[in-house]
Amino acid sequence: MRIFENLESEVRGYIRSFPTIFTKAKGSILTDEQGVEYIDFFAGAGTLNYGHNNEHISKALIEYLQNDGIVHGLDMATTAKKEFLQTFESHILKPRNLEYKLQFTGPTGTNAVETALKLARLVKGRSNVVSFTNGFHGLSQGSLAVTGNNEYRDESYISRINATFMPFDGYFGDMNTLVYFRKFLEDGSSGMDLPAAVILETIQGEGGINVASKEWLQELEAICREFDILLIVDDIQVGNGRSGEFFSFEFAGINPDMVTLSKSIGGGLPMALLLFKPHLDQWKPGEHTGTFRGNNLAFVASKVSLEHYWQNDNISKAVKYKEKILKDALEKIAEKYKADYDIEVRGRGLAYGFEIKNDKSMASEISALAFKENLIIETCGSENQVVKFLPPLLIEEELLKEGIKRFEAALDALIIERKSHLSGEY
Repeated sequence: MRIFENLESEVRGYIRSFPTIFTKAKGSILTDEQGVEYIDFFAGAGTLNYGHNNEHISKALIEYLQNDGIVHGLDMATTAKKEFLQTFESHILKPRNLEYKLQFTGPTGTNAVETALKLARLVKGRSNVVSFTNGFHGLSQGSLAVTGNNEYRDESYISRINATFMPFDGYFGDMNTLVYFRKFLEDGSSGMDLPAAVILETIQGEGGINVASKEWLQELEAICREFDILLIVDDIQVGNGRSGEFFSFEFAGINPDMVTLSKSIGGGLPMALLLFKPHLDQWKPGEHTGTFRGNNLAFVASKVSLEHYWQNDNISKAVKYKEKILKDALEKIAEKYKADYDIEVRGRGLAYGFEIKNDKSMASEISALAFKENLIIETCGSENQVVKFLPPLLIEEELLKEGIKRFEAALDALIIERKSHLSGEY
């Protein structure tokens, strides 16, 4: 690991949590240079919904390159882009009766968010944007301005202007937080300028797997319509099937004005999209560009993944089936320790959180011990107090169960260690 310590910036993060050199990956398994295999409950932070080196995607990419297909094309017309657009329309938009135009932004999620914020302000002629407590939308300045996570917010590199934070669903327990939001909108002296847009994740990934209810999302949409505010859903991490439907907002029956997509939409390759209703397409040609907004390899990978996994609802059914396995197992583990620990299990689809509320330090220790059990699993939340389950959507049932067993072994080991430590003190 010395080469990384000597040459790579101190900003490196996941390498510290998972300190080994990985050399191969297939499906839901990562293998390091010593040949040790790890079950992946991390999935590239939601980028690898279809697993590592998916055979359909790999085959299509190899064939494309062998035929000298266009790799870099800015926003020129290419066969790869044409086929992706056709497939996205036929497999995703039309079956859901959604009418969106697509804008290819720079290759990462924050590029899509920046584009959405810029377009919303341009269309509405207003600068303020409302976002929510514990939300995460990226690390470039515009995205940071609407990100609630304290870990990433620093006065040295962020200008906190033109953004207002409101409480997410459940932030005040059983209180309906939209009553609070509505009061600010109705009161001309609240100090909040009428926003151009509201941006949110329906399931807050980095924020701790906080899940917005169907009713809350429907009411939020109604408020946006009433006050002429654009509704932006950030589906970068929990879209693309993670929730059980392709878009995480489908279950609520809402129709956002804009949707940001990245991570798994590229089939494991860099790609970011902004979807928006056609009447919002008010750009002038070339008004918002980026050198790598046309990643043709990602178009190929995405087209293949959409064709193989979204021509019917089989993957949605599979995700919901595996969700039950995951949820039931985690709740059983939580029940085992309820006498000593206040544990909450929450999530939707294959995005779940396991929070030990009366000891916030335990999540990071569990992640470290899980690594020793050959399980890759990260933490999330404002204080990294939630263990975050994000396995590939295609993970085999037995591998999912084995990963849960390894998580439980790590938790058991930590609790035994804690009890032993306390016994030694007294």
